[in-house]
Amino acid sequence: MFLKLGLIAFGGPAAHVGLMEDEFVRRRKWLTHEKFADLLAASNLIPGPNSTEMAIYIGQQRAGFRGLVVAGACFILPATLIVMAIAWGYQRYGTLPQLGGLLYGVKPVIIAVIVQALWGLARKSLKSARLAFLGAAALALGFLGVHELLLLLGAGLLATASVSVTRKPSATDPVKSPNGLALFAWPASSKGLLGAAATGTAAAAGVKFGLLPLFLFFLKVGAVLYGSGYVLLAFLRADLVERWHWLSEAQLLDAIAVGQITPGPLFTTATFVGYVLGGPGAALLATLGIFLPAFVFVAVSGPIIPRLRNSKWAGAFLDGVVVASLALMVVVTWYLARAALVDGPTVVLAAVSAVLLFRFRVNSVWLVLGGAAVGLAASFLGR
Repeated sequence: MFLKLGLIAFGGPAAHVGLMEDEFVRRRKWLTHEKFADLLAASNLIPGPNSTEMAIYIGQQRAGFRGLVVAGACFILPATLIVMAIAWGYQRYGTLPQLGGLLYGVKPVIIAVIVQALWGLARKSLKSARLAFLGAAALALGFLGVHELLLLLGAGLLATASVSVTRKPSATDPVKSPNGLALFAWPASSKGLLGAAATGTAAAAGVKFGLLPLFLFFLKVGAVLYGSGYVLLAFLRADLVERWHWLSEAQLLDAIAVGQITPGPLFTTATFVGYVLGGPGAALLATLGIFLPAFVFVAVSGPIIPRLRNSKWAGAFLDGVVVASLALMVVVTWYLARAALVDGPTVVLAAVSAVLLFRFRVNSVWLVLGGAAVGLAASFLGR
């Protein structure tokens, strides 16, 4: 199942979450909307690739530690192999394959999939006027450019405070608020410490390329990175281009482009970088380094999420983070839609996909494949 998702998951984390919601909540019913929203909130509060962490969380919920490993590895594997194949061609021919036609048809379908997921999650998550107001405020601040982590933590703390003013702590609470929140506050507070240490390490001039420095660099990135692919671009440029001179500006932009035009997590940009620098072995090491922290963070935090939900204070914090997560997805979807719905045919394709999803419950996998076929046909015919 996760292999299939890894093959069709175009469009970035919001799109991946939409596909997972359709598959595991609507179709397979492995999770409730509420549980899915809790996992989404948790994935937004820990560093690393959100959609990959969602896959790992779902695998853990379904089959424990083995499920955690299998789900995460299977979601990452298709993208890793595709990116390695592209990197081989890039090294040999010096160019990237043209996938514009494919994405032309897939992107509008992805917009419809995200909207369906948002609708289902919002109906279950906006459980009160207070949460609806909090979500609206987070949405407005998201469009104003407030940092994602500040929005998530702020919404969680405000939701907790609204409970605190009406309720005194109880000795019978399953999870005390400070301890329950400390799990998720750790990445936020340690981010500055780890980031400072990483910057100090990177500042060492003239680091010679080697497999161990490459692995440690991507391990650091996977352990401290929050935010979008543009944040990843900043990390890679600062060290690999400006400080260490392992890559040129053009190679870095090509690496980011490959991560965007291929299915699966954007973090497979690391795979491309590793291959360009040191071949298949370096590609695998870079991939392992950047994704390994996600498995560790999920393994540590996953068992605690149900306990958080059972605590009134920690549950309120999670409610606030959930609505802020949904607000951020709306912001991302707006910008994705502006980039995807570029003409009449793409608007029609998105509208038809939405009707098929909402009215006829067509499997999103078939819609993505259909969109790819339409895009390739349009490209072949010259649009």
